[in-house]
Amino acid sequence: MKSLKLIGLAFGASIALSSAAFAQDVTIAVAGPMTGGESAFGRQMKNGAEMAVADINAAGGVNGKKLALSVEDDACDPKQARSIAEKIAGAKIPFVAGHYCSSSSIPASEAYADGNVLQITPASTNPLFTERKLWNVARVCGRDDQQGLIAAQYIAKNFKGKNIAILNDKTTYGKGLADETKKALNKAGITEKMYESYNKGDKDFNAIVSRLKRDNIDLVYVGGYHQESGLILRQMRDQGLKTVLMAGDALADKEYASITGPAGEGTLFTFGPDPRNKPTAKKIVDAFKAKNIDPEGYTLYTYAAMQVWSQAVKKAGTTDAKKVMEAMKAGKWDTVIGPIEYDAKGDIKQIDYVVYKWDAKGGYAEIKGNGT
Repeated sequence: MKSLKLIGLAFGASIALSSAAFAQDVTIAVAGPMTGGESAFGRQMKNGAEMAVADINAAGGVNGKKLALSVEDDACDPKQARSIAEKIAGAKIPFVAGHYCSSSSIPASEAYADGNVLQITPASTNPLFTERKLWNVARVCGRDDQQGLIAAQYIAKNFKGKNIAILNDKTTYGKGLADETKKALNKAGITEKMYESYNKGDKDFNAIVSRLKRDNIDLVYVGGYHQESGLILRQMRDQGLKTVLMAGDALADKEYASITGPAGEGTLFTFGPDPRNKPTAKKIVDAFKAKNIDPEGYTLYTYAAMQVWSQAVKKAGTTDAKKVMEAMKAGKWDTVIGPIEYDAKGDIKQIDYVVYKWDAKGGYAEIKGNGT
């Protein structure tokens, strides 16, 4: 009886120690569209965050503590994103990599600021995200006023004298990117023949396509996401239009090709230099491929957001969000996508968008020497 009692006490002590060790883990979060129309990008973010946390923990964690990851789904819905942000803040989680859609990142950032949560978005490009003087926001991607400029330069060089149309899906990301591209085009002396909007989630674009056909549009620039862009492209081809479709970084997922099929060949989009091809990424890319994961799109950007935060935590000696942000803005960070430095707003100093083209096999490659 006594031995059973001792065993029970020992077992209880073991459980208590395990619980204490677990309680000392630092929980961080990744938040994005794990469901819904943009779930392909949520999957990219989840893959990047999980691999980063595993690698950081394998290297000893941060400041002697291991990381635990909370995965949160906002479905790219602003209200859901705000609710998630309040939940994360309430749980006293010090850091979130997120969100994907600018329309989610912007409202969520205010709740994070109030709750002392540092937010690094891997993908939200709307300038407003870092233009509101919030102390807690940063990104590892560029901005729409930079991305739109590159798109406009490419169009001005390669479609001079042609008929241009600009579409947008009325979202914070889509309209913001379309407006920045329009602004840069107009500044370059090019006036679009058509400017039209649609609703995110629309499936029938035949009325818009008929207008494109009537106006003999040579290139249509779409400020929006890959689902609708793919349907617009297909419906253009169904009506016999050879119009080139160009869009932004929301086309950086193979799901676009699954929507368009071979008809997607020739589609153009802007994105940063493919991080999968960078020497800094080789080891991580190989690790993803060993798991049969293609780290496309924003996978490695999410991994980089985790790297920046963890390195800044070590530098600051604490997970306190304000002190970590101070360290982030004062330092230079080695990441899988290359070195990163921040300005006072939380924007990265290293910006370099390029133009890509989809091929008939469902892949995309940078257009070399495009003069942008």
